[in-house]
Amino acid sequence: MLSKAQISLINSLKNKKFRKEHNLFIVEGIKSVQEFLDSTYLIQQLYMTEDASAKLGKIPQNIKSEQISSAEFAKITQLTNPQGVLALVKIPEENLQVLNESTHEHVIVLDNIQDPGNLGTIIRTAEWFGIHTIICSSDTVDAYNPKVVQATMGSLARVQIQYTEIDIFLQQYQGKKFGALLNGKNIYETDFGNSGLIILGNEGNGISESIQALLDEAVTIPRMGNAESLNVAVATTVFCSEIARQQLSKK
Repeated sequence: MLSKAQISLINSLKNKKFRKEHNLFIVEGIKSVQEFLDSTYLIQQLYMTEDASAKLGKIPQNIKSEQISSAEFAKITQLTNPQGVLALVKIPEENLQVLNESTHEHVIVLDNIQDPGNLGTIIRTAEWFGIHTIICSSDTVDAYNPKVVQATMGSLARVQIQYTEIDIFLQQYQGKKFGALLNGKNIYETDFGNSGLIILGNEGNGISESIQALLDEAVTIPRMGNAESLNVAVATTVFCSEIARQQLSKK
């Protein structure tokens, strides 16, 4: 049976302040929870209804789990249509390592992204295209926000997210730095090489001027119609797709 303290703790994790205080975030849904069970993330506690427990795979013996009633689950879920499974997951420690060209990887860098749905979609897109790391500015929405976690559909379990002061990071980075801007070189005429940073900016204002000054190359997605701009998650998909196309053409 859930205690008032447990209910209070779980519901407090909607707030970034308490996620940082307790070093925990929430994952809900059978598929998403299973993804984290199969990952390197540490699960502190698992709550599930009887119906949902039968749909989960085998739960490792070292993970604490508690079966609760549907009425109790309704007090802790944050979903409109809950699936009866909720995990409290440890936020991983920051482990930002300055990357360089020898990593042979492309990394997404996000400057002040504010919408949880956009960040969640970007994380999911990154995994689809085999990008393993996303660097976020300190003012980007929290990746462990429940709406972000839900939007990733489990991809957060496999994509490394790091927060830092990206201007300092960019100054230290030794590889190529590409920035998504309205005025720049045509993306389809840009050679992204085997590694580099792909920098995308705020939904309304784009990449901040201080970050623009650190770019090696401004890149644009050519506009064929009359739309004023592209959604940042859509723009990320276009960049990832073009990078993947170039890599495949070299094989």
